[in-house]
Amino acid sequence: MSGLNKKTTAALLLLVSIWGISWPIYKVSAAYAPPLLFGGMRALFGGCLVVLVMLRFRSELKWRQHWRKYCISALFNTVLFFGLHTLGFNYLPGGLLSVLVYFQPVLLGVFAWIWLGERMTVLNVFGLFLGFIGISIVSVDGLTSHLSGIGVLLGLLTAFFWAIGVIYVKKVSEEVNAFWMVAMQFTIGGAVLLLLGSLTESWSAIEWNGMFLFGVGFGSTVGIPVAYIIYYKLLQAGVASKVGVFTFLVPIISVFVSTIVVGETITFKLIAGLVLVVLSIYFVNYRKKQPAILTVTY
Repeated sequence: MSGLNKKTTAALLLLVSIWGISWPIYKVSAAYAPPLLFGGMRALFGGCLVVLVMLRFRSELKWRQHWRKYCISALFNTVLFFGLHTLGFNYLPGGLLSVLVYFQPVLLGVFAWIWLGERMTVLNVFGLFLGFIGISIVSVDGLTSHLSGIGVLLGLLTAFFWAIGVIYVKKVSEEVNAFWMVAMQFTIGGAVLLLLGSLTESWSAIEWNGMFLFGVGFGSTVGIPVAYIIYYKLLQAGVASKVGVFTFLVPIISVFVSTIVVGETITFKLIAGLVLVVLSIYFVNYRKKQPAILTVTY
């Protein structure tokens, strides 16, 4: 793919596959626990797991130097993103919420242009909006349902704070170890979410069955630690807007997986949305080749 090497493309596809599979897993397992407690457990356990792995490299934590960066990232990428996202399920259908949340790549492209100085052509901007139209088509059934003003606001705020959080991580990526950023961001943010959940929700409402434990286990090992380490390493090495646009594939993969698991037929809307998202990724990553310069020696 133009503008991306094979290893980067493979890592991006692995990332969106993990996130795409995560949505249906969390959707099923979240039914057995209050949202903040469920989100907090996944984040805290996932963060602690990375901490354990990184203990041998504790000198790279540099807590006194970077604690503010860890806390800011935890606020945007865990507390606000996980908190608003999970609360949004109480007000909107999953399809509509995913459309609003995945407006994030569009915001990310704009913010990367404003704050990171990343170059954006007209074709790149067109690609971003094309991808958003693609996931909207896939989730069109959710768009026809009853709209909740609070739910729409929560979805848009989730996208906004997620984009801000990603831009912040990109800006400090040269200063902070990506593994420790994931560890601290989710350990701190998960603890805050569990505290908020303990104050507003009931632990007795949790059903400790196999599906719930599988959801927490998947999120604590693959869905959060592995996925976000890949995500932040890609941000550190590449262009934020290019990385962000690949997340348009997440709801598409999620719908595909849900369709296969539930046994429903693949619809024309799903195929059309996928085509638009693929075109979106191409346009955002397209760079016009420079003409070869003929050198004449005498």
